[in-house]
Amino acid sequence: MSSRMARDLLAVGAFLLFGTLVNITGLDSPSGRGKLPPFEVREALLVLACAAQTLRHRKVVVAFLLVLPIALADLALGQSTAVQVVFLDLLFLLTLNGPAKVSRFVLHAVAGVTVAIAVVVAVLAGWRLSIAAGLHAFSLLIVPVWWAANVREHRENAESIARIVDLDRRAAVAGERTRIARDLHDVVAGHLSAIAIQSEAVLSAANRDPAVVRTVLESVRENSLDALAEMRAMIDVLRTDDEVDPPATVRLAGLDRLVDSAAAAGTEVRLTRADVSGLPVAVDVAAFRIVQEALTNVLKHAPGARTTAEVGRQSRRLVVIVRNEVRPGTTPGRGTGLVGMAERAGAVGGTCTAGRDGVEWVVRAELPLWATP
Repeated sequence: MSSRMARDLLAVGAFLLFGTLVNITGLDSPSGRGKLPPFEVREALLVLACAAQTLRHRKVVVAFLLVLPIALADLALGQSTAVQVVFLDLLFLLTLNGPAKVSRFVLHAVAGVTVAIAVVVAVLAGWRLSIAAGLHAFSLLIVPVWWAANVREHRENAESIARIVDLDRRAAVAGERTRIARDLHDVVAGHLSAIAIQSEAVLSAANRDPAVVRTVLESVRENSLDALAEMRAMIDVLRTDDEVDPPATVRLAGLDRLVDSAAAAGTEVRLTRADVSGLPVAVDVAAFRIVQEALTNVLKHAPGARTTAEVGRQSRRLVVIVRNEVRPGTTPGRGTGLVGMAERAGAVGGTCTAGRDGVEWVVRAELPLWATP
């Protein structure tokens, strides 16, 4: 037996005990027992009502429909307090836990019944008794229904807020996963791709000039250290709730290192860079990552191709353009890096496009200078 069913049976037992005591003592008759049906009839109606009440949470609509004719019969015989209490309990629960359409119908129905009672009494017995009957119906029908509807509204509002909070949490988690995946891609695809290309060039070279080998190994070491530094920075961000500024190596001031790394891998890059001081941190980092990814794509798909990188200001925008010649046999990629560049630009309110323009592959990003970190 579930805990809910056990609580329902306990509540029904309490209602039955209370009603039986009332029926035995006749406390619900203002002038003795003469106006009420015999005890056996009242007790039988109470037992039937309590039997229907056992479904008060599992099938509240069915429970109410079962107890409604019992309550009407009791009303016709003199309206005992015990059956009336059971009826009002189910009316309250029907409004609170029933289907939304049923709950709204109950609200309108009790209002209509109250008005109808007042009108009928006014016609048959005058307006004074009509007011009294209306107030009586209001206290017995409208008050519990209104109370249940108010509780239901607060509960539904709380559930809506909880759902919104959960959706916000899921969106934040998804956004954080996307950011981490993008940063990992930048580190792996950037530095480690350069390391792989440089080491392969040394291993496949027929004439291994010690000076060239040393230069390449120094570049491999620099890329390794940069990758480790960026990984540590990412871990620091994940371990703290505070905002941590990215290291200087992942800003536009560190573009020279990217150019040197590309040169060590056999791809000369002509860099044109305007004054980039005073940029918002988010824009600075996004622009650097876009250049890094564009150069990484050149190393992977068109190694040795003539490449230019331009960073400058136009009006209130920072414009980044990376061009490289498209050679026969260029290997296509999966597009992960292109998606990452577009996400980088979009995160600061900018745009990034990439595509073939004649004999060149062009990556162009426009980032607003008013973006906040």
